[in-house]
Amino acid sequence: MIGGGYVGLVSGACFAEFGTDVAIVETDPGRLAALREGRIPIYEPGLDKLVADNVAAGRLTFGDDIEKAVQGAEAIFIAVGTPTRRGDGHADLRYVYAAAEQIAKCMNDYAVVVTKSTVPVGTGRQVSDLIRRVRPDLDFDVASNPEFLREGNAIGDFMRPDRVIIGTDTTRPGGGERAREILRRLYRPLYLIEAPILFTGLETAELAKYAANSFLAMKVTFINEIADLCEKVGAEVHDIARGIGLDNRIGRKFLHPGPGFGGSCFPKDTLALVHIAQDAGSPMRLIETTVDINDTRKTRMADRVIAACGGSVSGLTIGILGLTFKPETDDMREASSIPILHRLAAAGASLRAFDPVGMVPARPLLPEATQYCTDPLDAAAGADALVVLTEWNEFRALSPSRLRDVMKGDVIVDLRNIWDPQAMRAHGLRYSSVGRP
Repeated sequence: MIGGGYVGLVSGACFAEFGTDVAIVETDPGRLAALREGRIPIYEPGLDKLVADNVAAGRLTFGDDIEKAVQGAEAIFIAVGTPTRRGDGHADLRYVYAAAEQIAKCMNDYAVVVTKSTVPVGTGRQVSDLIRRVRPDLDFDVASNPEFLREGNAIGDFMRPDRVIIGTDTTRPGGGERAREILRRLYRPLYLIEAPILFTGLETAELAKYAANSFLAMKVTFINEIADLCEKVGAEVHDIARGIGLDNRIGRKFLHPGPGFGGSCFPKDTLALVHIAQDAGSPMRLIETTVDINDTRKTRMADRVIAACGGSVSGLTIGILGLTFKPETDDMREASSIPILHRLAAAGASLRAFDPVGMVPARPLLPEATQYCTDPLDAAAGADALVVLTEWNEFRALSPSRLRDVMKGDVIVDLRNIWDPQAMRAHGLRYSSVGRP
């Protein structure tokens, strides 16, 4: 497994749990040292025990020597980062190509080289061409096996997946059957629980990941726009979400309104799909609009806080509950908190913030003057207004009376709709939420 980041570490640990011998290659010295010492460099519930158990069993190892790791390997996964490239929005594939070149130089026997990273259509064939240029003598196949892991529930998603998609190059001699046979054996435990495993062509598998994430991002954006309309006409967005979600053709998930989507996948993958489609001469107007609406929404949420404070936050103290892009993760990538807090700070507000696990990664991304608090009530203490940005469960249990007691002001802006409006107002709090009358 080339890459010990989120995807590589979770996937490698889960494959080891299946009984497979897994060598994870990580070149970042700090991350590698942490993994070897048993410290997990990311927050993912249950991952620390899974890693420790499989290291103890001898099935999971960590190192920085690719040559040693690939010797005798039947499957070599590329699980490196594919961040958005600066300036043009395309996926940056330099790490994928670097890994493929190193793999080519180190391989001796047949193996299937699998892209686990989210990569644009055509990357698998480019990886194949690169390996062939470096080592014309090699016998190998390439495959695409995109990940569908939700941060905070990644282990469950891997062990009990909705689906596994594996794309192989059917134009190769043998039609890619050797690659499919190896990957069938690798995923054999999932066959036993009748998890859907879909074999496709390379391009289909590569595009499927972008299509899935973009559709979900579009669904989030749709309910956010419905929420805005609800506020104008006096409707209740949660009742609408339930009403349409009970339709099996639509489904209930990803119909919760909020300040806009973030994280490592939706923003990056929607933007990448926009550029993939434009380059192919088949622009995706729905996804283009989704990207634009989501970017605009985050700034509008900051303006909503300012409006709730009477049109100005200059000289006010604002408490912030939640910084990460969603609960059960420490991931701050593209989190709504980043543009919102910068906008509030620029408008003259003093910020007091609390997040259960995200404050360390948040520090370099948020306004320098932000104060980081010890618990939710500490963030609310002395605040003129309190803003909910992430729906951590521990925030839901906060009593309105305690909040009213510790706050200086009475403004609550709940951008995740975690509290009961009537209960808040009954305690003298000026409460506003998203998509509710």
